[in-house]
Amino acid sequence: MKKFLFLFFIGLTQFSFAQTKVVSNDIKVNKFVEGTLVSPTSVNPSPLAIILNDAGAIDRNGNERTQTNDATKKLAQSLAQKGIATFRYDKRIFKAEKLKLRERDFRFDSFVEDAVASINYFKKKNKFSSIYIIGRGQGSLVGMLAAQELADGFISIGGVAKSIDQVIIDQIKSQAPGLSEDAVRAFAELKERGKVYHYNPALESMLRKDLQPFMASWMVYSPEEEIKKLDIPVLLLHGGKDLQASLNNFEQLKKAKPTATNQLLEDMNYVLVNVNGQNDMVNQKSYYRKDLAISPELIETISGFIQEK
Repeated sequence: MKKFLFLFFIGLTQFSFAQTKVVSNDIKVNKFVEGTLVSPTSVNPSPLAIILNDAGAIDRNGNERTQTNDATKKLAQSLAQKGIATFRYDKRIFKAEKLKLRERDFRFDSFVEDAVASINYFKKKNKFSSIYIIGRGQGSLVGMLAAQELADGFISIGGVAKSIDQVIIDQIKSQAPGLSEDAVRAFAELKERGKVYHYNPALESMLRKDLQPFMASWMVYSPEEEIKKLDIPVLLLHGGKDLQASLNNFEQLKKAKPTATNQLLEDMNYVLVNVNGQNDMVNQKSYYRKDLAISPELIETISGFIQEK
């Protein structure tokens, strides 16, 4: 009986999805960028939102190998049902083995190149009324850089304001103050020389030899400076229950870009679902659940911002 009910539920889901007149197609932009385009067939031409994920080996749906929540997939499909086409893709680092890439081969600018390639791919198709970039976490900075002179609008979700070295140093000052001087010294050397040879072993996870080129290339950029360069509509969003990026980042980005539309979504967390109360354990458990509904306020805010432009 349970199996029958499950299959019946799946059937209903597919029927409901078909009723919204949304279609999905796998797209290969180049060997580094492969993703899924979700389009509303009832809107032609529709705006397109390209979604960029946070740091790590994350697939097009927003999942890591140890966390499955489909946050990006739910965002993409929900926006498409609002009349906004979406494109989401596997991060290059997610398929490093397939591409025969080693850790020392990665640079932050590679992620920007992938985002730019995606924008240009769809611009050449000339099928969309406008192209927006939505960046989550690290994807916010990637999006700021890729959107310059290319996109029609930019949306940041849970973006940080400072350069990554400053973010890490601030976290260390808060959580392990005895290590802060070592961290400041090591990152200063990495910034100046592109390499650091002697550092506290406690910093190994961030400064190991093969990771240093990537960290050095990431440190070059300060989000609160890059966002000032955007001469397009900007929407800043932050979840009040986001455990990954502090509210202070949201305030700093607002200050850096006072013309931006901004919205604090009080109950939304890092994986874009609403959580009740202040229990961090309950919050973190949502990182491993695909069944939770995406924040309706998030969808309404983004769709309203794009469609009014």
